[in-house]
Order: sequence, then structure tokens, then C-alpha cells
Amino acid sequence: MPMPLLGYLIRRIAATIPVMVVVALFVFSLLYIAPGDPASIIAGDQASPAEIERIRQSLGLDRPFLIRFAEWSWQILHADLGTSIFSGLPVSSLIAQRLEPTFSLMGLTIVIAVTVAVPVGVVAAWRAGTMIDRAIMLFAVFGFSVPVFVVGYGLAYLFAVRLEWFPVQGYSPIAGGFREWLKGISLPALTLSFSYIALIARVTRATMLEVLNQDFIRTARAKGLGEGAVLFTHALKNAAVPIVTVIGLGIALLIGGAVVTESVFSIPGLGRLTVDAILQRDYPVLQAVVLLFSFIFVLVNLAVDLVYILVDPRVRL
Repeated sequence: MPMPLLGYLIRRIAATIPVMVVVALFVFSLLYIAPGDPASIIAGDQASPAEIERIRQSLGLDRPFLIRFAEWSWQILHADLGTSIFSGLPVSSLIAQRLEPTFSLMGLTIVIAVTVAVPVGVVAAWRAGTMIDRAIMLFAVFGFSVPVFVVGYGLAYLFAVRLEWFPVQGYSPIAGGFREWLKGISLPALTLSFSYIALIARVTRATMLEVLNQDFIRTARAKGLGEGAVLFTHALKNAAVPIVTVIGLGIALLIGGAVVTESVFSIPGLGRLTVDAILQRDYPVLQAVVLLFSFIFVLVNLAVDLVYILVDPRVRL
């Protein structure tokens, strides 16, 4: 690895440390800023004072905030995410059981969205002002306007109930066969990719419109290059930085959408685990899941920064 790139990578990793500290502080504070007494809420109305006190001690609410935060941070650094209040199982085990469904959903969603949205956005810019462009932009507006759960129920009714092409709900692990896995995860991924495609397509169109008006594009056309080479080799390469940026930032959109999508299709992933933890006030699980999602988002943004260097040499290290 070249030294400038290695130095840039080290600086970017170092810059993520304060971000993660702030995120960890916020996540840990959820236990203290929640309305009411968390111990009393978890114990229930019929709990005795001794039971409430036991829960308060297990949550560390009987100790000073900073001391408890330091202890919790030390546990996190040693991969100890605590124990679920309701199941009594290690939080790390609960999360490990839910990783495959969520990562499968998000991974396939990204593949579908990028594969569809980037060419669609390029075509919309190429045919700006035509019916094709208007149709694509209408879809983009529609994709932003319709909530994820509405899209999910609509696709489930059409493709699962009426046409019976996909299962209505549930998840099939990859170990059970790739075909069954793909069949079970495709409909949720299509649902989650709906708004993501709209976002990427709009940004791709806007960026490509700006690039297509540059002098080097007119020069390329004057040399007799085909439209495909002009659009996807010259123009798209120079428009890549904003597109890569929105793809990375869209991961936050996927994380929020995964919670809803997993609930609609009964997928036992991290989204469902988050919803269950909120409903049960299972704070150790909730803290761990939010921290994990935040860590993933920080890593994605770090990866986006590195991709900048690959797609545009003009980005200085």
C-alpha cells in the first residue's frame, strides 16, 4: 500500500474514534434519558420494591453515571455486550443469530438498487426533458413519497398472495439452499430498495446532467465515440463521487427501512430484534443494536472516503 494512501487511511480511522465515543455516550445515555424509572417500567406494576431494586442494580442505575459508563465501555471493548433482561441470554449471542437475515437483506438491496438506479439515472440525464426522463423522475418522486410498509404490503399482496411467486413471510437461511434463500429474501429486498433506487437515480441524473455539459464530453463525441462509451466511460466516471456519496449515506436509509421491512415480512433480523427490545424495554439489547448500527454506518463512510480515491484521482490524500 502506498505511503500516502496508508497515511490517509490512518487519519480517517483516527477521525472515527471521537465519533464512536460520542455515539457510545449517547447510546449509554438512553437508559438515563428514557421517561420514567426504567427499573419500575421493566418490573411492571405488580413488582415489589425488592424486585425493582434488583433490576436497578442489574442496570447499574444505583451507581454514578460516569463510573457506569466507563465500566460499560470497558465491557464493549472486550466484546461483552451484556445480558438481555428478558431472555437472560448474552446480547452478543442474540445479535449473532440475527446478523445473517439483516446483512442478507441489506446486501441484496444495495446490489438491486445500484444495478438499477445508476443506469436509470444515466438514461434520464441522457434523455433529459423527454417522456423517458419524466417517467423516471415520476418514479423517483413516488419512491420517496410512499412509506416502506405500504410498498411492502403492496408487493406482498401482488407477488406473494396473488401470483404466489414468493413466500409471504419468513426467512430461509443460506445454509438451507441458495435458491430458497434468494426466493425468500428477494421480495423484502425489492421493498427496501424502492426508496433507495429513487434516491440514487435522482442524484445520478442531476450529476450526469452537469457533467454532460462539460467541454470534454463534446470533445469525446467529436472524436466519434459511441454514446455508450461517452455516457458510461467518460461521463459516469467523472460523476462518480456524488453518486458514491449518496450510496454511502443511503446506508442510514437502509438501516431505518430494514426495521420496518423485517417487521412486515417477519424476518428474524436485527430490525425485529430492535423493535422487540423497544417494546420490552430491554435496554442492554437496544444499546448494543444501536451501537452496532452506528459502527456499521461509520465504517461505510470510511469505505466511501477510500472509494473516492479510486474513482477520482483528483481527490487529494
